[in-house]
Amino acid sequence: MTHAFSITTEDFRQFSKFLEESCGILLAEHKQYLVQSRLSKIMREQACGSLKDLVDRLKRPGGNALKENVINAMTTNETLWFRDIHPYDILAKRLLPEIASERKFQKLRIWSAACSTGQEPYSISMVIDEFKRTNPGMLSSGEEILATDISTQVLEQAKRGEYEMLALSRGLSQERLKKYFNSSSDGSWQVQAGIKSRVRFQSLNLLGQYGALGQFDIIFCRNVLIYFSSDVKLEILRKMRRQLRPGGYLLLGASESLSGLSDIYKMIHCRPGIIYQAI
Repeated sequence: MTHAFSITTEDFRQFSKFLEESCGILLAEHKQYLVQSRLSKIMREQACGSLKDLVDRLKRPGGNALKENVINAMTTNETLWFRDIHPYDILAKRLLPEIASERKFQKLRIWSAACSTGQEPYSISMVIDEFKRTNPGMLSSGEEILATDISTQVLEQAKRGEYEMLALSRGLSQERLKKYFNSSSDGSWQVQAGIKSRVRFQSLNLLGQYGALGQFDIIFCRNVLIYFSSDVKLEILRKMRRQLRPGGYLLLGASESLSGLSDIYKMIHCRPGIIYQAI
């Protein structure tokens, strides 16, 4: 049952400001219905009669748990296995062969930014597994996939690596399901240990600093930049460039493009698909 609560224009503006400052997400003015539907449970639990009540509580010291719950509720976690397929084909046919031959004695490191419930990093791990099976001896120095998200809720789900059949039917082939998952008695499916072992999950706010993450060969930052303002987007892309090894690659979402940063990224047309190489 939806908990109806009042939202004035000013309350919505204050809440939008909190959300943008906390995690960079921009709320369009017509998205009041989204706030109503996603926060109704929290509003009921907190006994808040209006959005203003909630914003006031979020501003108080010691409200970190509430802040985390609100961000968890407001972040969109729409995701698929092998989403848009082209990036995974590019990874398998172009990037892995190139990196495996050029950096033989260096561990392959890939960052899945905004990994949601884990479909992207696990899809990447499956591609690496398939590559290693068909190219024995390559990537012998090992590989690591760092998967980050601001939502602690989805990270917990991702770490478990357990999915219902409905979630698995979205982009995952029957062949890969049989090859990389074990069925559980409760009807769910578990990602196999070998695929999971490559992936390390970590909570990260893209508005923060990334220096401690180290250097990567490839960064997947897909379908998340659309939620940020132009200035924030550019700042995130600059920070990501600093985390890429020389000649490393950035992959964005199908509807996202990179403009104004031609001094640090080179656009490469893969037909189909576009990737960006660190200059």
